[in-house]
Amino acid sequence: MATPILSTSHPDVVLIGAGIMSTTLAVILKELDPSLKIEIYEVLGSEAQESSNAWNNAGTGHAALCELNYTPQKNDGNIDISKALQVNTEFDLSRQLWAYLVKKGAVKDPQSFIHPVPHCSFVRGSENVAFLKKRFEALTAHPLYHGMEHSDDKKQLEEWFPLVMEGRDPAEQVAATRMRAGTDVDYGALTKDLLDSLRDQDGFCIHFFSRVQDLRREGKLWNVRIRDEKSGEQRDVQAGFVFIGAGGGSLPLLQKSGIPEGRGYAGFPVSGIWLRCDDPVVSGRHDAKVYGKASTGSPPMSVPHLDRRHVEGKVSLLFGPYAGFSTKFLKHGSYLDLFGSIDPENLLPMLAVGRDNVALTEYLIGQVLESPKERFAALREFYPNAKEDDWKIEVAGQRVQIIKKDPTHGGILQFGTELVSAADRSTVAMLGASPGASTSVWIMLEVIKRCFAEKLKDGGWLAKLNEMIPSYGQSLAENVALCQRVRAETAAVLKINNVTEIAQ
Repeated sequence: MATPILSTSHPDVVLIGAGIMSTTLAVILKELDPSLKIEIYEVLGSEAQESSNAWNNAGTGHAALCELNYTPQKNDGNIDISKALQVNTEFDLSRQLWAYLVKKGAVKDPQSFIHPVPHCSFVRGSENVAFLKKRFEALTAHPLYHGMEHSDDKKQLEEWFPLVMEGRDPAEQVAATRMRAGTDVDYGALTKDLLDSLRDQDGFCIHFFSRVQDLRREGKLWNVRIRDEKSGEQRDVQAGFVFIGAGGGSLPLLQKSGIPEGRGYAGFPVSGIWLRCDDPVVSGRHDAKVYGKASTGSPPMSVPHLDRRHVEGKVSLLFGPYAGFSTKFLKHGSYLDLFGSIDPENLLPMLAVGRDNVALTEYLIGQVLESPKERFAALREFYPNAKEDDWKIEVAGQRVQIIKKDPTHGGILQFGTELVSAADRSTVAMLGASPGASTSVWIMLEVIKRCFAEKLKDGGWLAKLNEMIPSYGQSLAENVALCQRVRAETAAVLKINNVTEIAQ
């Protein structure tokens, strides 16, 4: 085994993983304190090659405009919009930071990563049509959703998304909502933009082909053991703060850290497959992201949708994702990842989740066993006139859903993201998946609030945060005038639509 060589550098901050999360945190921290020494370690040869990559995620710019799972119907028949409001305003924080960086010149061209694309919800059948109408009424009763459109007129819907409507049974009952303020975001391109803005700054360094093998506490510092994937050489770096933002790879590193707060956490990996169309004749006729309803028992990431995507200067369509199961925690990971993560602390929660989620297990098995013909039939339900030759398979990134202890059930499967931090706030791991990238700024602000609380008290950091994100510390759901102002300002800077008319 290679002998570890102690690094001569002692960074203030070590960030593990070169995706949208770590780069966002690095940008914010360097804005707040340019003197900080920050290092990023990434096992692959370039940034954003896992879940942040454009082809590995939905890239919708999740703002709870079209995702029906954010607005469940309660037992009394009413629609719960609380989660939608939360995600909707969290995306506003991302827009504000991006606009700040564009105005500053740190990001040269917003169209390198963001484009206006309407977000639509599309449903079929009388029960779903009735649900969508109630959802529309509940959302548009709130100022944040003024500007949303609803229609069950087939001619109108054909104008909104012709590919979805052409060839459809005229007797089929359908309805849709549309929000023209929607966006398509390439988080891989954004990660590159953010990294480019950091590269020339003093005190910042990124190391590729560098695998973090171990984390151990040494007094007030963390000893981070890193292996060079090319030479095999190991070295140790000591840092005061470590962010574990390695996507699906975060769980094993959290376990290695040994912090008590990480005990009992496990991960349930879900893989995905897209159908992708690059034909400009086809993609040019679909200016929308159209979301349907998830199948019973399926995870939220499996909501079927036909998306217009802007990637590397070209427009493509994605349909899916088709869920699957793999024991890998990362797309470039190992099939032993799941087995290596099992320990005495999380075994019972994992067994409890398996017991309580039979429908999900059956759904995933069914998806894995689907033939290409069956996958294409699912696309035809969304796009009746689709031609098989226009589409190809695109393997999506891995998502590792959170399993955690629960006093009632023994263990629960949790969708979404979660921050797990040490008691002294010297390290924090980000676990989970969607909405993930779209709320990266909100999540990283939570990291700063939790782990750099003392810095926020002296006023300097707080003043800078308010400059970067004008709504910081305030509720956009409650402050209508502020929401109206920041949405208009960020839309102008980012060159996206601002059609949400918010009443005073």
